[in-house]
Amino acid sequence: MKETKTTKAPAAIGPYSQAITVGNLLFTSGQIPINPETGEIPAGVEAQTEQALTNVKNLIEAAGGKIDNVVKTTVFIKDMNDFAKINEIYAKYFTEPFPARSCVEVARLPKDVLLEIESIVEL
Repeated sequence: MKETKTTKAPAAIGPYSQAITVGNLLFTSGQIPINPETGEIPAGVEAQTEQALTNVKNLIEAAGGKIDNVVKTTVFIKDMNDFAKINEIYAKYFTEPFPARSCVEVARLPKDVLLEIESIVEL
């Protein structure tokens, strides 16, 4: 196993790694929409989706990967009514063939954000 750390994505807020590589697969921890430079969380689901996906992309690139090689994502959202808005932003980051994805509505997320996104990437 190899750990990836970068200042271009939020630091872990608990006893876990930002990302771990096993063989040719990178597993990112869930990325919440914290701006790693300011520590701020943007308002609104669209801006939060953009920041969370930017964090995912930056973490993948820090490990030597490309967002085009994401094979699976899991999206945790606070409100399933935001699904369409999240999809609009999500579609800007991924191209066909799109990664496999699970999307789950949850009661609460760290720092009361509106979504969290994790990924599995082939390096």
